[in-house]
Amino acid sequence: MPRLEGHCPPEVSHRDFVKTGENTADITVKLRNRGPDAYKRDVYGDSISIEHRISSDGCRTCRLKSKSGQLISNKKEELNAILDHFNIQLDNPVSILSQEMSKQFLHSKSESDKYKFFMKATLLEQMKRDYIHIKHTKTVTRQQVERQEECLKDLKQEFLQRKERYENLSSFSEMKVVLENLKKAMAWCLVRDKEQLVQQLKEDIEKEENNCKHQDNLQLWQTKVIQVEKKLQCIKSRTDSLREEQDSLSEENLKLKEQVKVISRAHKEQELVYFRALNKLKQSEQEQNLLQEKINKAKTSVSLNCDVETEYTKRQGTLSSMKQQLAELENKCSQLNQEIKNKHQALFKGKEERDKLRLEERNIQASYESKLKRKNQLLASRSNKLKRFGDHVPDLLCSIAEAYATGRFLKKPVGPIGVCISLKDPTLAVAVECCLRSFMKAFCCDNYKDEAVLQELMSRYYPKGNRPQIIVSPFSEKVYNIHGRKACHPEYPSVLDIITATSPVIINCLIDMRGIESVLIINEKDKARRVMQQGRPPKNCREAFTVEGDQVYPNRYYTSDFSMAKYLGGDLETEISMLESDLENHQAQLSRFQLHVTSVTEDIVTMESKLNSTIMTLKKTLASVNQVKATITELETAAEEQSDDISSLEEVAQENQQKIEAEKQTVLEAKEELDKHQKMAEDVDSKYASVRERIDQLSEEMEPLKDEQMKLETECAKYERNLKILENKLKSHEDNIQAMKTDLAQREEELQEYVAKASKICPERQQVTGNTKSIDTEITRLQKKIKVYESSHGEQDQVVREYAEALALYREKTNQVKDLRRFIDRLDNIMSDRQNRYKIMRRSLSVRCKLYFNNFLIKMNCCGSMIFDHNNETLSISVKPPGREDDGVSDMRSLSGGERSFSTVCFMLSLWEITESPFRCLDEFDVYMDMHNRRISLDLLLELSERQHLRQFIFITPLTTRSLPKTRLIKIHQLQDPERNRSETGDEDV
Repeated sequence: MPRLEGHCPPEVSHRDFVKTGENTADITVKLRNRGPDAYKRDVYGDSISIEHRISSDGCRTCRLKSKSGQLISNKKEELNAILDHFNIQLDNPVSILSQEMSKQFLHSKSESDKYKFFMKATLLEQMKRDYIHIKHTKTVTRQQVERQEECLKDLKQEFLQRKERYENLSSFSEMKVVLENLKKAMAWCLVRDKEQLVQQLKEDIEKEENNCKHQDNLQLWQTKVIQVEKKLQCIKSRTDSLREEQDSLSEENLKLKEQVKVISRAHKEQELVYFRALNKLKQSEQEQNLLQEKINKAKTSVSLNCDVETEYTKRQGTLSSMKQQLAELENKCSQLNQEIKNKHQALFKGKEERDKLRLEERNIQASYESKLKRKNQLLASRSNKLKRFGDHVPDLLCSIAEAYATGRFLKKPVGPIGVCISLKDPTLAVAVECCLRSFMKAFCCDNYKDEAVLQELMSRYYPKGNRPQIIVSPFSEKVYNIHGRKACHPEYPSVLDIITATSPVIINCLIDMRGIESVLIINEKDKARRVMQQGRPPKNCREAFTVEGDQVYPNRYYTSDFSMAKYLGGDLETEISMLESDLENHQAQLSRFQLHVTSVTEDIVTMESKLNSTIMTLKKTLASVNQVKATITELETAAEEQSDDISSLEEVAQENQQKIEAEKQTVLEAKEELDKHQKMAEDVDSKYASVRERIDQLSEEMEPLKDEQMKLETECAKYERNLKILENKLKSHEDNIQAMKTDLAQREEELQEYVAKASKICPERQQVTGNTKSIDTEITRLQKKIKVYESSHGEQDQVVREYAEALALYREKTNQVKDLRRFIDRLDNIMSDRQNRYKIMRRSLSVRCKLYFNNFLIKMNCCGSMIFDHNNETLSISVKPPGREDDGVSDMRSLSGGERSFSTVCFMLSLWEITESPFRCLDEFDVYMDMHNRRISLDLLLELSERQHLRQFIFITPLTTRSLPKTRLIKIHQLQDPERNRSETGDEDV
């Protein structure tokens, strides 16, 4: 491939060019080597000479000579290699352009010919030919590779057949040896496998022994239990001290209370004594006043003694009739009191009966509403089973799923528990529900953060205090190991045995919270009593349930209030029909009770009206009794007044006056005593109030302590359960390690046996890389091959030779095809890159050529243009002389000879600027130019030669060269005039 990159050609000076016109034309160019690609530099010295001769008969020869004149070679191939290396193209018009060639180029050639000229001058044509040749060669090579691949398949098939024959002809003795070696390897491979198993078991034991997780957890929970117990002990001690203080205050309170009662009683008695003495004093004073009035009346009524006896007789008659009337009224009052008492009793019984009826009515109403709600849930659960557990459960589960999707939960809560479990025996649904009860609607959370989020979600659907229970326990992917804790009975299963759950979390939660592994299900009541209460209960069993839901303990028995399963029942329609029947019965009972209550209420109203009328009658009768008594008293007093004597009245009045003085003294003494008792009562009351207040304060202080104590006791019980579980886990861990050690001892014994057997087969231990299965397969295959070989075998040497030849040929062809494939792929990449670079270079050269051409035309005040069409491969050149810029005609044939020559020079200079060549040659370039154009052309040529002083420029002209400057870079060779009169012979100069 020709080199297109710019390179520095060897230094060629003008004085190194010689042209003669003898019998032969000799052109000698001395090339001084400058680069690492010097032609045979190490053999032939620093320079060579190229001698090209053309004889008169037209034969051309070339010689390559050294600096000393020694002939190196006369092969044209070596000359072509030198020309290619230095980018010398003798047939390239850029290197040598004759006058005739330039004339034809500018006058007669088409645009495509001009484009080809440009391509040839810039070596792009050669590159294009090389690329086309490479593509053609690549296509041929690809086709050849495809043919080779087809042949390679047949060759591979033949190779495989010969390989199979070769492998089948292995030596019988070698197969025996291989078989024996395989058996030895098999023995030691078994030993190795046992050793690996033992080593793995040792590592597992060591790992388990180093695993202190259970011990750490146990210590952690023990620490927690100790801390909780310390807190509980502190709270208990505080509570005990408060309780002791409260007890002591209670005793003091009782004493003070008794003392208050005694003092209060004494005060009241003293107060009674005081008021009694005071009343007695007032009564004595009233009597004294009455006596004085009687004395005065007696003194004024002495004159009326004649009428006294008649009035006395009449008054006595009235008094006896009044006493008889009083007796009748008192008898009537006693009858009315008895009647009122009877009516009170009847009214109390009526109200008591009404309250009982209303209570039963409320109970039936609550049952009716509960069963109606249950019926609605069952109707809704026809389409959605979740509504059995509450109307809001589906919405709650949707909210939980959305919250989990948004990342609010660390682990998604599980629940309700009743949704996640199913029964192996549906007939035990009532028993399981009685056992689990509120846990059927409970949810499980992994941590307290998830619990808080779940509580917030539940608050949207449930009122405060009525939400489902939430159980917080770390989730586990495995069910607890309850070996040693599970209740075992040969006939009756535990609750754990009869339920299945969608997740181990549910089972673990029920084990923690309800202990389902220790609860048995027994079909019949009698058998349940006999198993649990007659003798010792089964091991690890703490309670049992019957099919009807009765709960049985070793020392007590509770009857179930469940008649049908609410959550785990399977027959919805039957339950709905039973609920509808119960609702009808409740409705009828409510109607009967309402009628009965109405009737009883009416009777009560009637009795109350009658009672009120009787009471009014009694009040009126009592008023009549009091009035009659007052009349009787007045009549008796009047009789006494008439019978009293004035003297006796005065004596009585005097005695009464003395008595009043004594009673006044008694009242004063009673008043002093009463004030003393009043002060004592106030002191005791204040002390009693302070003690009572302190007792109330202690009660208030003890309430939060009791709550905290209950909370800590619950927490302590939970920690103790966890501690027990961890102790069981630790024991199971230790048992597992012990079992692994026992297994290790057995494995080591088996290993010793295997080692002994392997030593018998092969005393020296072998290092085996394969596994037992592959070795066993190989042993079986060899045994089959040995049998086949024993039956028939072929000529071994010929098979081995044919296999070797086929293998070598197959490898050789495969490598060739692979190398060709790699070469073609690499060539595709290279060609793609080269094509891109080729287009870039072609565009760059065309642009540079246009710029240089326009610059050179400007020197002559001309204008022109070059239009490249790389797609159609055309080049259009137009030149306009000075003064004709506005003409529409720009054909080169319309120019004068000098203008065409100058245009030729400009075009050649443009090509020289963009191409590389060690020398340039122009023949009679100025023959048609006037002196002005010739001067401009020569200046351009000389300017270019000065810029490119490392290249050689040869200009042939018939005109004078006296105007050229005298420099060391310019050498002028002037030929002699030809002898026109000499006859030309066959050996005349060419």
